[in-house]
This record gives sequence, C-alpha cells and structure tokens, in this order.
Amino acid sequence: MEIIARIQSDFPEKFGIPRQSCLVPQTRARILFEEPYRNPDALRGIEGYSHLWLLWSFSEAKRERFAPTVRPPRLGGNTRVGVFATRSPYRPNGIGLSSVTLLDVRLHTPDGPVLTVGGADLMDGTPILDIKPYLPHVDCHPEATGGFAAGHAGYALHVVFPEALEAKIPPDKREALRGVLAGDPRPSYQDDPARVYGVAFSRYNVRFTVKEGKLTVREVEERVR
Repeated sequence: MEIIARIQSDFPEKFGIPRQSCLVPQTRARILFEEPYRNPDALRGIEGYSHLWLLWSFSEAKRERFAPTVRPPRLGGNTRVGVFATRSPYRPNGIGLSSVTLLDVRLHTPDGPVLTVGGADLMDGTPILDIKPYLPHVDCHPEATGGFAAGHAGYALHVVFPEALEAKIPPDKREALRGVLAGDPRPSYQDDPARVYGVAFSRYNVRFTVKEGKLTVREVEERVR
C-alpha cells in the first residue's frame, strides 16, 4: 500500500491518545499529502462532506507473531477476548479506521492541499493509507449494539486543573486537553492514587494524579524538542 498523507496532531507519543476517534471532538489535526497525491484535483468535492473515514497504519504498534486474543484496557487489562472483537492496534494487518469531522479544506498552501479535522485519535506523523467520505444514510446505525465496549460509554474523570497551570496552555488547546485527561489516559490496570502520571500533549508535558474518579493536574512543563 502507498502512504498518501501524514497527520499532524498534538499527540507526540502513543500514551494519552484518545482510545477512539471523536471521543474528544475538540482535538484538531492537519492532514498533509505526500507526492504524487498532493494534487488539489484529488480533493475536488470533499468540502461537501461533514465527516470522513481515515484508514491508516499502526506504524508504532507491531508484533512479530499473530495473537488470536488481546486484553482490552477497558476490561482491566486482564480479560482476553478475540482480536477481531476489539479495536486493538495489535492485529494481523496494522490498519486503523477513524471517523473524523472535516473542519476546513485548503487546496493551495505552501504544503499543498491541507485538510483540518476534529476528533482524530492518531499520533503525530501517522501514515494515512486512504480517505473516504462518511455517508450518514449508510454508515450510521443507531440501533447497533456495542458489545462489551458499550458498558464504558460516557466514562469520564472529573478534571481539576489549577488556574495557574492551565494558563500555561494556549487557550485554543485547553478544552481539547481537558477532554484527553477526562478520558483517563492511564492503563486500566493501574489505579495507584499516589502515582504521578504524565502525558505529552502538543508542546507540553502534563503530570497528574487520579483518586476516586478525580484527576488533578500537578505540573505543566513545556517539552524540550
């Protein structure tokens, strides 16, 4: 398969990325195309869609051998289920599928055509294999059942973000960061209230603790590049 584009996002590391697309709709990312796909004609008409499907490669999650079962984090990391009953990145073919909101289309920039999307769950630099329009009359199934994942829909931590620390984050990124933190970046099998966790977001390292459903931000530092 050919890499048609790469994404620019606020997630420089795997840790902290929302576990599904559109869980944090406030996130923003840009899609930059590779040659020979850096052609405005390839995007003609895309502005008529509100949402897109992104097919991409799990470039940072690879295994040497096929494992028929995996341990989903939302089941505590100890219960095994079939890989095809999950969205685990450890698959026979490392292909990801994300539904994102199309926010802006710029066909002529110094970087070529650029799409701005919301709700992406991709690490910065992730290679994109294809882009397809989301069609609500066939892609939306309100009656669908969600398996074991349905029991965790709406899960969120209460975020306590001291004003002095939040002021270090640019205003246009604060809501997205709060959404990332509320989604609980920790592995589900870790629940130590004394432990200080850290997540990289945009240009910042954010450290926090979690106790009894409340996440408290302890430190915000600008990352050294």
